[in-house]
Amino acid sequence: MSTQSTRSTPSTRSVHDGVVTGRGTVTVLGATGRSGRRVADRLDALGVPVRRASRTGTPRFDWDDESTWPPLLDGASAVYVAYAPDLAIPGAPETVTRLARLAHDLGVRRLVLLTGRGETEAQRAEQLVADAFPDRTVLRCAFFAQNFSESFLLDPLLEGTLALPVGELTEPFVDLEDVAEVAVAALTRDGHAGAVHELTGPRSLTFAAAVAELAAASRRDLTFVPITLDEFTTALADLGLPGDVVDLLRYLFTEVLDGRGSRTTDGVRAAIGRGATDFREYAVRDAAVWAPGAQLVPGPGRVGS
Repeated sequence: MSTQSTRSTPSTRSVHDGVVTGRGTVTVLGATGRSGRRVADRLDALGVPVRRASRTGTPRFDWDDESTWPPLLDGASAVYVAYAPDLAIPGAPETVTRLARLAHDLGVRRLVLLTGRGETEAQRAEQLVADAFPDRTVLRCAFFAQNFSESFLLDPLLEGTLALPVGELTEPFVDLEDVAEVAVAALTRDGHAGAVHELTGPRSLTFAAAVAELAAASRRDLTFVPITLDEFTTALADLGLPGDVVDLLRYLFTEVLDGRGSRTTDGVRAAIGRGATDFREYAVRDAAVWAPGAQLVPGPGRVGS
């Protein structure tokens, strides 16, 4: 696919409280995912025109079909990039880089890339994208708190027991509401070009401590059980999960959640001027998700997005 195109004319815009408004359109890739829909909703609330890009959207966006990319990027002032299912997938950094190069060639002024802490392929993607789009902004995130409420950890919690191969390692779980607020700031305000915002919560907790917080907030008897990696992957296979999903989760619990990301940062405050949301606040806010009698409601989230 050729990336040659007439460079878009910069959109007319005004600035109110540091937020770009007017005709500058922001494209949100993965707009039905956990981070993307939060970003798009916040932009809507600010009155910023949004193109919500997804496989089911119009116009359609598909990472595997590069012909779907230009209609969503041409004329946009900024783009939010959340690659699904994860930047650890072979070839993902190169795919994201091709999109970043196209965005640059089409005159997009801001690109915000969601990545993960401690992930080798994610950091490689950051560098490749920087070569293609020098002013890109990176949101390098800790493990999402919402993995407990909107993703693969919810089903076992609703059954009362979460069993994971994590032992005593700690993680500074980050609230996706914080991530979305930082993303919107980077998409609509000056001062974030070229930045790497490393986003964590303010405390580093074990998974057992996190489950205890959820239990206290929801007044539900929830238990954490440490298991071996083989027990974990066998259980995933028994559930009928595809092999590539099992491999991705094995990678997550061996290469990422190995203690390297235990350190907290002040990245949220540095980006938007306030402290990060504590895990307890998240647990209280979403307590109804795990409350007695709660049932799983299928949602748009997926691992890493």
